[in-house]
Amino acid sequence: MEAIQLLNTAIVKSKEINIDDSYEERLKSVCESPAMEHLDRAIESLAESSDVSKDQAAQMIVKTLRDLESIWSDYVTMEGIDKLKKMLKSE
Repeated sequence: MEAIQLLNTAIVKSKEINIDDSYEERLKSVCESPAMEHLDRAIESLAESSDVSKDQAAQMIVKTLRDLESIWSDYVTMEGIDKLKKMLKSE
């Protein structure tokens, strides 16, 4: 049980090291980007064409992006597992 606590603590601490604390600057930069301007238009367009609020449209877009990210993450993971299996079989 102690090992689990130690590993959990190590995982959390390792993530803390990688945090970029310039989030305010990064957020400002993203908010002022051309991509954000286009996303704003996309939200308005989706809200209008789907007859939903802008908030709902934004959530739909975020969910779609997260779904895509998850699908590709799963794909890349499976591809890596397949390569590992082939590599282990050849040894």
